[in-house]
Amino acid sequence: MEIAHEYVKLRSDFGRQCLFSDRHVDLVTDISPNPKLGLQFFQKETREIGVQGCFQMSEHEVNTIRSEYDNCGVNHVEGGWPKDINPLEMEQTIRFRKKIEKDEGYLNSMQVLGTLTGLCVGQNNAVDIYEEYFEDDELLDEIQEAPSTKTVNTLRDPNQLKRNVTSLSWDPNGGRSLAAAYSCLESQKTSPDMSKHSYIWKIENPNKPEMTLEPESQLICLEYNPNDSHTLISGCCNGQIVFWDTREGNHPVNVSAMEYGHRDPVYKTVWLQSETGTEVLSASTDGQIMWWDVRNMSEPTARLVLDLGWEENLLNALGAISLEYNINMPDTFMVGTDLGVVLYCNRTAKTPSERIVSLYDGHYGPVYALQRNPFFPKYFLTVGDWGARIWSEDINDSSIMWTKYQMSYLTDACWSPVRPSVFLTVKMDGVLDIWDILFKQSDPTLSVKLRDEALCSLRVHENGCLVACGSQQGVIPVIEISSGLCTLQQNEQDLMEEMLERETKREKILGARQGRGADNKEQLILRAEREFHSLLQTEQKRKELVSKQQK
Repeated sequence: MEIAHEYVKLRSDFGRQCLFSDRHVDLVTDISPNPKLGLQFFQKETREIGVQGCFQMSEHEVNTIRSEYDNCGVNHVEGGWPKDINPLEMEQTIRFRKKIEKDEGYLNSMQVLGTLTGLCVGQNNAVDIYEEYFEDDELLDEIQEAPSTKTVNTLRDPNQLKRNVTSLSWDPNGGRSLAAAYSCLESQKTSPDMSKHSYIWKIENPNKPEMTLEPESQLICLEYNPNDSHTLISGCCNGQIVFWDTREGNHPVNVSAMEYGHRDPVYKTVWLQSETGTEVLSASTDGQIMWWDVRNMSEPTARLVLDLGWEENLLNALGAISLEYNINMPDTFMVGTDLGVVLYCNRTAKTPSERIVSLYDGHYGPVYALQRNPFFPKYFLTVGDWGARIWSEDINDSSIMWTKYQMSYLTDACWSPVRPSVFLTVKMDGVLDIWDILFKQSDPTLSVKLRDEALCSLRVHENGCLVACGSQQGVIPVIEISSGLCTLQQNEQDLMEEMLERETKREKILGARQGRGADNKEQLILRAEREFHSLLQTEQKRKELVSKQQK
C-alpha cells in the first residue's frame, strides 16, 4: 500500500537560514603528495567523437496500396422455378408442387433432410448455443473475496486544541469534498482559546482544508443541500441555525434569532423536500422540533414540542438527538430522543397529538443514530447503547433484529447506499464494524481498528466504497472498503426483503403469544393464591384438632 503526503511550506519553515560572510583564508590541513599512489593509476588513450550541433533530420515517403470501392445493389427475387413456370401465377405453382411431391426423389430427399434437421434441433435443445459461460465469474470472485479495507487519506484538525468531529456530510456533486463539523461537547474541557471553525476538505489534499467556515458558536451538525452543492445548513452549540453558501465566503449567509430558536444545542438538521428547496428541520435536546425557511430565519415557520402528555410543556418534553427524513415519504419524519425512544411523526398534522403517531422504545440510552433502509424505507436502523437494532413500522413493542451487546458504547451507524443488507457502526474503542446480516447476524463481517480514541461520527459515500469516520481528537480517517461489501450481489434485494418480512411475522407471533401468556400468568397467580390459602386453612384445622386431642 502506497501512502503519499504532499507538504507545502515556506523555505523559512524548514530551519534556520544559512548566512554567508567574507573571511580570510585559513589552512585547515596540509596533505603531501604520495608518489606510491600514482603507480596505481594509468592514463587512458584519448578518443575523438564528433558532435553535431543540431538534430539529425531525414525525409521519408511511404506509398500505400489504395483500395477502390464500388456501391452496387442486388435485386433478389424468388428463384428455383423452371423457365416454363411463372412464380406469380398461383395455379401453376400449385400444380408444380403437387407434381414434385409425388416424385420418389423428392420423398427420399425430404427423409434425409428431415433426419439431419431433427438432429440439429435436438442439439439446440440440449445445448444452449447462446449461453454465456463466464457471466458470473466476476460475481463469484467478489463473493469469495475476503472483506478488507484500506486507508485513502487522513484529515486532521489543524488547531492545537483538538475537538470532536460531531458531524460529516459528503458533497452531493461527485462527493470529492467532505464537510466536517467540529465541537467540544464537554463543558469542562472548553476554553476561550478553542477554535470555533469547521472545515470543508478535499479528499486528495489532507494538508489544508479547502474552505474554513467561521461561525459565532461551534457547529454540532452540518449537512449539504442534496440539490445544491454550494449550500449547507448547520446547528450550533448555542441553539442557532446557520445557513451557508460557499460562493459567499467563509461567513454565514443567514442565522436564526436567539430569542425564537432552540434553548439547547442543535444536534441534527435535515433538508426537507419542498417546491422552493429552502425548508429545513432542526432537532435539539430542549425537546423541540422546528421548521425553518433559510430565506427568512427570524423565527421558525412551525414547531413541535415532544411532550407525550400533549400539553406542549418543555419541562416534560423528550430531548431530540437524531432525525430521519426520507424524500420518498415527505409527510413523515422520525425523531430519536435522549431516553431511548424513537418517535414517528406526521408533519402535515395540525395538533400535537396527531403529529406524534407512534413510538418505539428499545434502547437504554440516547438514540445517536436513526436511518431508514434506502431500499426498504419501512424498516429503519437505530443505535442507542451497546447494540444496534432494526425495526419495522408495523411493530412498536420490539425490534425485529438486533446485534448482541458490544463491549464498547456505539456512537453512530448508517446503512450502505448500494447494498440493502449491509450497515456500519462505530464505537467508543475506535473500531469500525461492517455488518452483512445476510451473511452473518451474530458478529460483524469485518471489524477494523481505526483509532485509539473514540469514533464519534460516520458517513458513507453515495457509491458505497468510501467511508469517513470522525474521531474524538479531530481526526477523520477516510477508508475504502473491498468491492464485495459495496457491490450489489445476485438476488440480494429479494433475499433481504424475505428476511425482513419473516422476522416481522415472527415478532408479531411472539407478541401475540406473550399477550396470551400474560392472561395465563394472571390465572396461574390466582390459582396459586387459592391453593396457598386452602393449605393455610387445612394446617390451621389440623393444629386445632391436635390441640383438642391433647386436652
